[in-house]
Amino acid sequence: MSDRARVAVVGAGVSGLALAILLRRRGVRCDLYEKSAALGAVGAGIQLAPNGARVLHELGAEHLVRRRGVAARAIETRRWDDGAPLSRVPHGAACEERFRAPYYLIHRADLQACLVDLLPPGALHLGRAVLSVDQRRDHVELRLADGGTATADVVIGADGVHSALRAAVVEDAPRFSGYSVYRGLVAAGAVPSFAADPRVMFWLGPGRHITYYPVAAGTVHFSAVCADAAGVAPRTRDVDTGALLAEFDGWHEEVRHVLAAADEVTRWGLFDRDLADRYCDRRVALMGDAAHPMLPYLSQGAGQALEDALVLADCLVSGVDLPGALRQYEKQRLARTAEVHQQSRLRATTFHLADGPLQRRRDALLNARRDLGHLEWLYGG
Repeated sequence: MSDRARVAVVGAGVSGLALAILLRRRGVRCDLYEKSAALGAVGAGIQLAPNGARVLHELGAEHLVRRRGVAARAIETRRWDDGAPLSRVPHGAACEERFRAPYYLIHRADLQACLVDLLPPGALHLGRAVLSVDQRRDHVELRLADGGTATADVVIGADGVHSALRAAVVEDAPRFSGYSVYRGLVAAGAVPSFAADPRVMFWLGPGRHITYYPVAAGTVHFSAVCADAAGVAPRTRDVDTGALLAEFDGWHEEVRHVLAAADEVTRWGLFDRDLADRYCDRRVALMGDAAHPMLPYLSQGAGQALEDALVLADCLVSGVDLPGALRQYEKQRLARTAEVHQQSRLRATTFHLADGPLQRRRDALLNARRDLGHLEWLYGG
């Protein structure tokens, strides 16, 4: 890539910020367009497995993430009603030794802040929503919501599952999964055991599950996933805590205690898309949720986005012509993301089995997985 080449990245989420940092450090002119006028505390907790954490370390964010987040000692799974333990997979030091990085737990806004701290001045353009792109022979024109335009040699869509740029590469629409997720933050005192044993807690039950974990000193995040028979849920809306508790009637007292402790709950419909057979078209490429939005059951959205950023940055500075560099990126990422996408969808079924033979078989398989070996395919990257 010529040092005069211009890259435009649309969306200042995890993948967009990471790519901009990587390209700027490699001497590439990169402008990052974000529709929000300010970066604030929007989003939820993130579980960041070692495959994504290693990219953060390469970015130089390790000290920032360790200060703002939590390193999980284990992932623990329990039964919905009586709390019977189904599995506990130790992470902690064993994870760092085997995979060269910890399993981080952090709020999305805090992770975003860590990355913004590493972004060189002048790269981020807030309040500049990109509506569409027009590819020309040797450049791309971006049309902005404020009536302005911008040009670049390459445009990268990192603008999420409801991406405005995806139509330049793939004609499809988001797919509602039939589930909604309720998210909230509670004080650490709601789960006293996290003080000595910070970990991810999964509770699996018929038609729903809940996950909670510490995201910072004094704060616990929960995600409660429920079947949504009423139809496509709105992307976000405030929810009465009593209505959420009703969804988990009969569940273990600890689960209900965590949910009852929330002052504010937000509901999101869970969407993904069928996996496309391409992530680029000429001078436009997609990454992160804009390329391969996944259901959250493997907690790999941020991890796969960070993997994308590293591969794409390397391809763009490889010396290959720009359209060729995007094709290289696509070739390297398609098989990997397809596997993670498929495994995420499968867990929409296995996490929510009704009590019975299939549930007992699932629980036996979970109980047999007591070390990190079965996660080599995912964490090893």
